[in-house]
Amino acid sequence: MPQKKILIVDDDENARLLYREELEKEGFEVLCSADGSEAIETVEKEQCDLVILDLQMPQRDGIETLGKILTRKRNLPIIIYTAYPQYQDQFLTWAADAYLIKSSDLNPLKEKVKKLLGKK
Repeated sequence: MPQKKILIVDDDENARLLYREELEKEGFEVLCSADGSEAIETVEKEQCDLVILDLQMPQRDGIETLGKILTRKRNLPIIIYTAYPQYQDQFLTWAADAYLIKSSDLNPLKEKVKKLLGKK
């Protein structure tokens, strides 16, 4: 069975590297994008199975990126992973499959990824 491919979109390089390392340990193939524009290009070129998306990024923020990705790949699961809980009630974030608040404990993120990808 081929590895599931996850795209991490976060402008914080250290965060991207940490998430990549943790998810690769769980058996996933991981791609990274530093901003929304790069993420949209990656989604168009690669067959991603899930996107982990930060909201606060320069140029194109996560909410705009979410909309652009979903117009191209309507059924692509997306987890918003942000330090900002106040966006959770915004109508546009409801299109995501999950909204998680960043934490030093990555287990909730890994569990949500596994659940959305049907991996035990």
